[in-house]
Amino acid sequence: QVQLVESGGGLVQAGGSLRLSCAASGRTFSSYDMAWFRQAPGKEREFVAAISRSGGSTYLADSVKGRFTISRSNAKATVYLQMNSLKPEDTAVYYCAAASSGTSSYTYSYDYWGQGTQVTVSS
Repeated sequence: QVQLVESGGGLVQAGGSLRLSCAASGRTFSSYDMAWFRQAPGKEREFVAAISRSGGSTYLADSVKGRFTISRSNAKATVYLQMNSLKPEDTAVYYCAAASSGTSSYTYSYDYWGQGTQVTVSS
């Protein structure tokens, strides 16, 4: 079992920045590929970013390329999402997820999920 707890969400003006954190506990963090997804009201959960278990490979959705960065610290058992140049359309609940079977942009590939943190971007 892996427990994931997100933090760092909040209210920010368009053009601002936030850094989300996801702290993991339980089984060895470095055994898991990690990702961030988001879900806006009335919409399906969508892929945002993923990072391999070593941190050597990262993947970003086209909608956030050039603005968001995913990183991880295996020593701290934490994955981060740095969000810059935020737009109102980035407003959503952001979830981190852990996969034992490789990085993916599909929700069904992930074994464990956090409870989510709200990000609201005002125009």
